[in-house]
Amino acid sequence: MSEVGRRWTFTRRDTEPPVAPWIRTRLRAAPGAAVALALLVLATVCLAASFPRAVDRYEDAGLRRAVTDATALRTSVQMSAPPPSLGATQGERESVLRPAAVRERYERILKVIERPLVAEPGQSAYGVRTTKTLEAAEKWLPRPTGLPAHMTLAAQNGLAEHARLRAGRLPRADGPVTATTAELEAAVTTETAERLHIEVGSVIHVPAVERPPLAVRVTGIVAPRDREGAYWATQPILRTPSLVRLPTQGAEPSTYWVGTLLLAPDAAPALLGTPGAPARYWQLAPAPSALTASELPRLASAIAALESGPGLLKVRALTDPEADASTDLDDVLTSYAELRSGIRPLIAVAAFGSATVAAVVLLMAGGLAADRRRGELTLLRARGVSLRGLTARLFAETAVVAVPAAALGLAAALLAVPYGRLSYAVWTAAAVALLACAMLPVRAWLTHRAVRVHGAREDLADVRPSRRRTVAELTLLVLASAAVYALRSRGTSGGSGSASGSGDAADLDAAGSGSGDQLVALAPVLIGVIAALVLVRLHPLPLRWLARPAGRLRGAVGHLSLARAGRTSVSAVLPLLALLTALTTAAFGGSVLAGVADARDRAALLNLGADARVEVMGALPAGLPQQLRSASGVREVTPLSIGYQARPGTGVETVPLAGVDPEGYARLARGTHLGAFAADELKAAGGSGAPLPALASPTVADRYGTGPVPVRLEDGSEITVRITVVRELTPAVSGTEFLVVDRAGLGAVPARPTALLLTGDHLDKGALRKAAGPAADVRLRADERARYVDSPLQSGAERVYAVAVAAGSGYAVLALLLALVRAAPERSALLARLRTMGLTRSQGRRLLVLEALPQALLAAVGGALTGWAAVRLLAPGVDLTAVALATPGDTPPPGTAALHTDPASLLLPALAVLLVATGVAAAQAWWTGRRGSVRELRAGDAR
Repeated sequence: MSEVGRRWTFTRRDTEPPVAPWIRTRLRAAPGAAVALALLVLATVCLAASFPRAVDRYEDAGLRRAVTDATALRTSVQMSAPPPSLGATQGERESVLRPAAVRERYERILKVIERPLVAEPGQSAYGVRTTKTLEAAEKWLPRPTGLPAHMTLAAQNGLAEHARLRAGRLPRADGPVTATTAELEAAVTTETAERLHIEVGSVIHVPAVERPPLAVRVTGIVAPRDREGAYWATQPILRTPSLVRLPTQGAEPSTYWVGTLLLAPDAAPALLGTPGAPARYWQLAPAPSALTASELPRLASAIAALESGPGLLKVRALTDPEADASTDLDDVLTSYAELRSGIRPLIAVAAFGSATVAAVVLLMAGGLAADRRRGELTLLRARGVSLRGLTARLFAETAVVAVPAAALGLAAALLAVPYGRLSYAVWTAAAVALLACAMLPVRAWLTHRAVRVHGAREDLADVRPSRRRTVAELTLLVLASAAVYALRSRGTSGGSGSASGSGDAADLDAAGSGSGDQLVALAPVLIGVIAALVLVRLHPLPLRWLARPAGRLRGAVGHLSLARAGRTSVSAVLPLLALLTALTTAAFGGSVLAGVADARDRAALLNLGADARVEVMGALPAGLPQQLRSASGVREVTPLSIGYQARPGTGVETVPLAGVDPEGYARLARGTHLGAFAADELKAAGGSGAPLPALASPTVADRYGTGPVPVRLEDGSEITVRITVVRELTPAVSGTEFLVVDRAGLGAVPARPTALLLTGDHLDKGALRKAAGPAADVRLRADERARYVDSPLQSGAERVYAVAVAAGSGYAVLALLLALVRAAPERSALLARLRTMGLTRSQGRRLLVLEALPQALLAAVGGALTGWAAVRLLAPGVDLTAVALATPGDTPPPGTAALHTDPASLLLPALAVLLVATGVAAAQAWWTGRRGSVRELRAGDAR
């Protein structure tokens, strides 16, 4: 006998009461719902965990590409120590320069460097070199202006590993080398040998201190294995001789050659016997594979410490009190941070939009499960189950399905994106799993707090919105307004300006985050939320107005469908919110991607002036224009006579002047939308003394006015022009200063065509280059456009943005399907009852389609309008320059990288919503008609 509460039960001592496991019973009762939940959690976790790793992958690739593309002269950390002190003995001074001592300090310096700055051993180097060039007295060395050539002596380690021997042998030091050694061996690179006429066996004498000149015998000629590697490119003078110009006031500057003689490392002490001020140096090449964008502030701190902080003090303690360190790697990092700061806010907009739609879908799935089990949970509460016990059982039941699915989704994300930080992926997967586990218990807790047998009616037409809901909606309205105002006033690249400072950790951290304010990134989402809440409040009104005249028509289908559409449950807020948020994000994202493509096309067109450009330094062959007109894909060829050194007025300023055929050039300008004008405005007058009408840029027009202006051309001839047309852009010349005149008014020499602008489709660059000849510069608009995508940071951001928008659209369709599935039992029961009253199958299909149509039309039209409003409101604060145009120094004219509304991104998702909604309703009506009405009538009232 045992006591349970106040009741007494009698059982046998050797038996246990039969108990059915709750979780196993529930999973067996609804296996389809459990599988659907598992698939939903798996897909959501996979996408959520892949997102931060994909961002890490393209940001790290962009950082490494930026460091790799920058020259080693900028990215290497160069440390040097001055010549040994004269107060030391000669032996001490020589021992400091020997390879073992220099290598020992190199190894110590490597231990001083703080991570994440890691030196690449294969490209880092150390050695001894003269800091002053030494005059070579040999007459056979080239002397462009009569000045003797100069040499730099360098004893750098690793010559055999970084060079291929082309002739002779590598230099070596026979026996101990001291400051009094009279002869050394050296090697030169192939470029040095070619330009300075050096051969194997040549002897070059350089000055020595208080003794005869030091003789350096060339024993070998080598070719760098990696010419642009840090070993050679950190000090380009090692591989490439330089022609130095002396500052003079005469017309002909004095020049002389400077080359490098590569000595054996053991020969370094001999440099003490020269006036070249030998110095030890250690150049550290950063390892690109060790650089990560997430550690950018720490990387900046490590560089700053090495240049002028604790790291430099440690280096001086190990080498010399006057040792110095310098690098331009911090400037490279600052440039990268500026580019990233312009891209991150756009990615945040897509991420927040997709995450919001996914969260809404998970909440809808929980609501669907709670509604399906409403009767069961109500009965359990009526029979005494505590609210805490009920929610705990529901949490455990959901966790059994969601947690393994989340683990599988995380594993799939790690396999799909094998690179990136694991912690971020784990945290996002845990957040999604927690939301999936909590959605059903929380919904049950909110619905079944009070014990009751049945719930009240929740039609929108009858329920008055509560004060709490009104306050929540007003709060969201204030947040959305603040976000839109912040984005319009600051812009998505507002924080990039801080990156142009010193490049320290604080600047790079600020530049990396940009203006990535979370509220600003949520602006499109908040606009969709407000629109959803407003539409849910207002949409019953027009349906009531339409239902009244529909009631006077013959047949009850139209009136009944409108009446039911106007009495939709308040649970329709979530699907409408998901649809509007997804449509707003899709419209914003599609407009961003379309704006990026348009900006690149526009920038390429501004640089070339047409679909292709053929240009030479002199005059083009006479038959080339006609030959190119017959090429495949070419529609029109416009010849130009461009002189870049025309001098208007009496000043020394030069202005590019283009001579054109007014008719053809006017068609080109009109077709490309680059400063369209009427051809008659540019045609030369018949009289020989009349000034030529000219088209000018605003800068030139403001400088020279509209009166007659003499212009001296490159060939010495002179014309007079009068500015009659002012345009900001023109196809012939890119820039802010230009003059365009009728070619017929020029002389024979300046009127010869020097460039051709080609318009057409699918132009063949190979055929154009073959026809133009090797001396011509042939550029296509497609190639120019591809030049702007030069960073993995851009291409990766575009891919992540497109995937995020596609995922949000997919979740929106899923939300629509969940909403229709939720209402499916009630609609099936309705059709069954109406068929007993004489409703035909075709009328049933029309009823369900017409009932679903107002909701779908509301979401489609509302989503399109909300997306349009979001783009229009946020466009002034969105700058697409960073993601669209990444070529340094090529800043496009204003407006080329602005955000514009993309009609396809607005209309196509909205039409997809209409098609899916009506298609699912029609399919449900067809399937219900095949099943018959007896089963639905036996099932009872679905509500």
